[in-house]
Amino acid sequence: MHVLREQAMRGPSERATEAQHAKGKLTARERIELLLDPGSFNEVEQLRRHRAQGFGLEAKKPYTDGVITGWGTVEGRTVFVYAHDFRIFGGALGEAHATKIHKIMDMAIAAGAPLVSLNDGAGARIQEGVSALAGYGGIFQRNTRASGVIPQISVMLGPCAGGAAYSPALTDFVFMVRETSQMFITGPDVVKAVTGEEITQNGLGGADVHAETSGVAHFAYDDEETCIAEVRYLLSMLPQNNRENPPTVVPDDSPDRATPALLDLVPADAVRSYDVRSVIEELVDDEEHMEVHSGWAANLVCTLARLDGRVVGIVANQPSVMAGVLDIDASEKGARFVQMCDAFSIPIVTLVDVPGFLPGVGQEHHGVIRRGAKLLYAYCNATVPRISVILRKAYGGAYIVMDSQSIGADLTYAWPTNEIAVMGAEGAANVIFRRQIAEAPDPEAERLQKIKEYRTELMHPYYAVERGLVDDVIDPSDTRRVLVRGLEMLRAKHAELPARKHGNPPQ
Repeated sequence: MHVLREQAMRGPSERATEAQHAKGKLTARERIELLLDPGSFNEVEQLRRHRAQGFGLEAKKPYTDGVITGWGTVEGRTVFVYAHDFRIFGGALGEAHATKIHKIMDMAIAAGAPLVSLNDGAGARIQEGVSALAGYGGIFQRNTRASGVIPQISVMLGPCAGGAAYSPALTDFVFMVRETSQMFITGPDVVKAVTGEEITQNGLGGADVHAETSGVAHFAYDDEETCIAEVRYLLSMLPQNNRENPPTVVPDDSPDRATPALLDLVPADAVRSYDVRSVIEELVDDEEHMEVHSGWAANLVCTLARLDGRVVGIVANQPSVMAGVLDIDASEKGARFVQMCDAFSIPIVTLVDVPGFLPGVGQEHHGVIRRGAKLLYAYCNATVPRISVILRKAYGGAYIVMDSQSIGADLTYAWPTNEIAVMGAEGAANVIFRRQIAEAPDPEAERLQKIKEYRTELMHPYYAVERGLVDDVIDPSDTRRVLVRGLEMLRAKHAELPARKHGNPPQ
């Protein structure tokens, strides 16, 4: 027995291990050791072997069948894991391989603990034919069943092509490593044969492509060690399942800490730019946060952080990118993040400084209406504590969408410089007073006068408060304290949606 286990632990050969290392990649067991607490891994079905016949498979029946499965702990909390072993059949999925993954996924769902997949496989095992494809179907079905029940994290550490790419796409978070991991449905050769386009594997589906262009990857790192360390950090921010709250820590940062720096970080002039991440760092514990999708749709920031030791999800317009407008990609990014937070009992703080939705033929023709509605749907459907703070401006439909009080925010605050309106004063004056401006002896002077009139009448800081659309106008220096106290009050919030099988969100 010990000889067999030693053989399974060692892998196919030293040469195969050296080849893996030569590509700049770790072995499956080395990756698991980095992910889990030392000595905590419990392997399942270590001696499993395939039973396929034909195409030379009967002569090659290695233990583990190319995937290592089991559970361990991350910072003392149970986590399930499976890791493709590229040294065996290139990590390709066969019937036995798939059955092992199905089993560990079922165990994770039953135990109510996160599932991490360390992906480094060549897709379906061609020699096993349709049995391999059916194995993927079982994985997809379990990914869907686990969605919103346990956290699912996919770590891409090698190639992932064809239908295999849909499992990571069904999970909550996707990590990738630059240069060594790729994801695509059809590879460069097929693309060239069908369309004539020539492109490399990394150019088609590398980490930066998916982290910045497609939005498939939430995080991208330069090496496996950093990537896996960040997976551990993310797990420390997530609950074990949808029946638990995220873990809390004892904070070193005072909940009553004043934030006077915000007065300088955010310019009073609504057209001047600033980096909202500086605002977030000033508000959260120890200036630490983990930004999700930092390279994609950068006009909206979505990040996980702690306030007084408790995890929160922060959604914020980013004035330094496209003036912080909402567009198709930002809406989809925000919607996905809000849904994740709501699924796993993470309160949502929304920092609003939005001039509206991005105008343009391309946006309209590519469905900004239905895709922008995804963010609106996600907020309206969320039952976790929700607090919004209007930092400067909130115009038009984008104001409503960014978790306004009218769509269910529990608490809404505004800074004294806030402007809430259908549109900016310049645009509003041009529409309302078009005739008066055109007929005036000095149209430009008349236009400036009407802009001032509109701003004075409808855009002063207390207009929304007077009408109950904002709970209070707060000093920016008090923002952290106000957020901490509001979230503390909302800890026991309980809200139920109408009985239904499920909603039908805009697609």
